Amino acid sequence: MASADADVLATISTFLQRVEKPTELDPSTPLYADGIGLDSLETAELSAMLEDELGTDPFGAGEMPQTVGDILAFYASAVPQA
Repeated sequence: MASADADVLATISTFLQRVEKPTELDPSTPLYADGIGLDSLETAELSAMLEDELGTDPFGAGEMPQTVGDILAFYASAVPQA
């Protein structure tokens, strides 16, 4: 796993611990309903936390990621590879 992926997953996990949601994640984990179960407020909070920690977020870029993998893919394409 690339360092950028690890940073993104660490940020998501920290947020999920704070809001007492399941923290076992893989790229296919859904963010809503039958997955993590984020509601609209939690989605906004996650968006803000990702922006604070990583400088940008998929939600603010007009995306509506459905899975953890969608978030990882956003950062993989948004961050230049070293």
